[in-house]
Amino acid sequence: MNSGREKAINLPGVIVVLIGVFALIHLWRGSLSPASDADVLARFAFVPGRLTFAFDPEAVTAALNELLRSDMQGARVARFFLGDGSPHWSSVATYSFLHGDWMHLGFNALWLAAFGSAVARRFGTSRFLAFGLLAALAGALAHWLAHRLDLQPVIGASAIVSGAMAAAARFAFSGGVDTRALSFAEMTRNRAAVNFLGIWFVTNFLFGVAGPAMGLSDSPIAWEAHIGGFLAGLFCFGWFDQVHTTSAPQ
Repeated sequence: MNSGREKAINLPGVIVVLIGVFALIHLWRGSLSPASDADVLARFAFVPGRLTFAFDPEAVTAALNELLRSDMQGARVARFFLGDGSPHWSSVATYSFLHGDWMHLGFNALWLAAFGSAVARRFGTSRFLAFGLLAALAGALAHWLAHRLDLQPVIGASAIVSGAMAAAARFAFSGGVDTRALSFAEMTRNRAAVNFLGIWFVTNFLFGVAGPAMGLSDSPIAWEAHIGGFLAGLFCFGWFDQVHTTSAPQ
């Protein structure tokens, strides 16, 4: 008989630490004044228009002037987040550590625990962190491609969570954490995997487009960033799966 006690929290350490960091940052932001918190968002949130401004300032300025003619308040907010026009390159990663409210953080923490735990056990800590960074970058890139002139901030770890979901799908449908991962070609021939992919994309699109109207979010949902993270997890899985590689091309 096993005389040891079951752990109260049976999650990989890296998942516990990440969720803890998310929570501590949100607690710290809650202690700030509205002006100071806005400065934090301006510095660390991802604002796609700032990246575009680095090489096409005329297009961003024209979009801002157009917004000024139709929505004065929105233009003021956009101008604030444009700031001095610097791109804030690090924000393509730091945005994933900020959340809109405790519900936003809670949902991301729940899904990260559910899907990220299996991926973290398979990859190990350092590779999982590198994987999370790649998913965050892919999410920012996808959102930028869809909203090149937008000056609204994007925050949240949803791209990382989406990447973990996709990565978990690569081995979940072949038997579990310690089994050989399926190649993408094999996934297209696996009915359960195809159903999962289809449901994920449809659900993500519907919630992203209709979520605010349904009262699921007070602000627009960056569903394109979710897709970017998911595609990174799906197609870049083999870069991090050092032990359990597929027998077919990635």
